[in-house]
Amino acid sequence: MLKKLLITNLILYMTLSPVLAIDKIGNEVNEQEFPQSEEVLPKTEDKGSEYIISGSVEKNIDLTLENCIELALGNNPQINAAFQDILASDARIKQVWSNYFPQLSWQTGYTRIRQLQLSDALGRNLIFNYYVLGQVTLQQMLYDFGVTQNQATIKRLDYEGYKTTLTAVINDVIYKTKDAYYALLYAYENKRVAQDTVDKFQLFYDQAKAFYEIGMNPKVDVTIAESNLSSAKLKLIQADNAVNLAIAKLNNVMGVPFIDKYNVMDKLQYQPLNLTFNGAVDIAREARPELKLAEIKVETANQTLKLVKKSFYPTLSVEGQLQIGGKSWASNHGYNVGGYLNFPTVNGMLIRNEIKEARYLYDKELANAQNTQNQIYLEIQNAFLKLEEKKNQMPVALLQVKQAKENYELSYGRYRVGEASPTELKDSQIMYENAQLTYYAALYEYNSAKAGLEKAVGKNIITDDEIIELED
Repeated sequence: MLKKLLITNLILYMTLSPVLAIDKIGNEVNEQEFPQSEEVLPKTEDKGSEYIISGSVEKNIDLTLENCIELALGNNPQINAAFQDILASDARIKQVWSNYFPQLSWQTGYTRIRQLQLSDALGRNLIFNYYVLGQVTLQQMLYDFGVTQNQATIKRLDYEGYKTTLTAVINDVIYKTKDAYYALLYAYENKRVAQDTVDKFQLFYDQAKAFYEIGMNPKVDVTIAESNLSSAKLKLIQADNAVNLAIAKLNNVMGVPFIDKYNVMDKLQYQPLNLTFNGAVDIAREARPELKLAEIKVETANQTLKLVKKSFYPTLSVEGQLQIGGKSWASNHGYNVGGYLNFPTVNGMLIRNEIKEARYLYDKELANAQNTQNQIYLEIQNAFLKLEEKKNQMPVALLQVKQAKENYELSYGRYRVGEASPTELKDSQIMYENAQLTYYAALYEYNSAKAGLEKAVGKNIITDDEIIELED
């Protein structure tokens, strides 16, 4: 009797107080303050791996890493600038050798002369007009005792140095292109993971809503699922923007900021690299351009020292001159021919200290060459150890993904039969998402480290054919 009375009172209370009804406690949401996520999120299109810079109108193209490197080599302005330095250096070599070419000059003029002393002595003004219709001078340097030879050698070493610098610039541009390309692939993988997370949380939301509608779960489960979905969509927006930024960086490295839209054809892959540290050092001795550039600088300093020691050497030359002129423009003509041994003005103290300076600079370049060798050795060590670290991370990261995926599948199965809570399901999904992101980050870092090692040794390294990818 008491039980029936309590039920009757409860029904009466619910009828009189609908706002406080038991089935609506915690289930009503203020739609103005907390609208559905679809109402506030921007509408985006899944562009996949296609991208177009504003202003591009041409057809879509497919790009691989090799294509990107080709574009960078042909369009990067740093490479073009280094190449122009080579051309300018070649012109400077020809300028030095021009000392052995004859020098031709021509002069004409008019001179009016009043002899002051003779005019006083003779008691009358002596004024002369002197005309020069043409004075042609031809001069030829025969020998300067090796001065021009030394100057040409220095310029030729500069030329070799600029060529080596071009190689170093190309090496750096290739590394930056590879790193930017791998970063773009990493951004695409992050976006794919973010899209997959959105799809899964959308599925959770639909299922939580269905459970609520049939009375299995409370409204709070739907709210939690919707909040998770909104967070996932926010991450997707950020991942999509990261793709755009990675594309802009890659385009800038390639030197084509307004490139037409293109499809990225590759995916992040793990290709094991079997190379010992000593093998990397041996490759660098032959291929690293900075080592050759250091040797060129040492030889340039040595040639400069030899050149300074020849500061007091004479120059042997011949000269011929023809003149037409006189009292009128063509009243007379004359010529002269001669050979000359011209000695420079000698300042013993100056030359002595110039020689000292050149010797000290030569010793400096020797020290710089040794420092360059040490720095390259350290760079190879860092790159090699970094690559080994990333290589050892790969199996662990891959195992972590498999474990997180298995945990997620178990949690999802439990949730479908009502055994798992939304919090457990969310935690397993976030763990699976983080494991994938960690794996792709390790994969990007491994490929970037491999590109860094190639830059350190100055040469592309042939990898094994084995390729390991993460299975979906």
